[in-house]
Amino acid sequence: MIKHKEQRIGVLVDVSNMYHSAKNLFGKRVDYKEVLSQAVAGRKLIRAIAYVIKTESEEEMPFFEALSQQGFEVKMKDLQIFAGGAKKADWDVGISVDAIKLSEKLDVIILVTGDGDYLPLVSYLQNTKGCLVEVVAFRQTASSKLVEEADDFTNLSDNRKFLR
Repeated sequence: MIKHKEQRIGVLVDVSNMYHSAKNLFGKRVDYKEVLSQAVAGRKLIRAIAYVIKTESEEEMPFFEALSQQGFEVKMKDLQIFAGGAKKADWDVGISVDAIKLSEKLDVIILVTGDGDYLPLVSYLQNTKGCLVEVVAFRQTASSKLVEEADDFTNLSDNRKFLR
């Protein structure tokens, strides 16, 4: 895929997906500043949004602040804990709605996630909105179909600079 400096891009980061992938694969954390730099690749960044989950203890607040200082708009959602103790924390619908809304003003939407639940979104953005969709994720934990459908895929596992 050809990337040129006039492309208007938006970067949408599923922080929970990336956190768990990096932790499970490498026992490390994602360097989001480096990921953003790689994703932008000299193009016009219009929006960079990091979608995070807030726990009751709020121990992750310094991390959220760091994301903000690295150029991300941080959107928070509370961790849901159900009566049986099950926990739920996902931003799939929120990220999808934002991607569709932003697609009117962007040429490229970059999804930083390996979650296959985004397949219908990728198809819609490409075929209905005319946007290019790039996926940035760890190949080992990324949906094969998502990688296949994306216009471009960046494998974060290829370079340790994305970890810290």
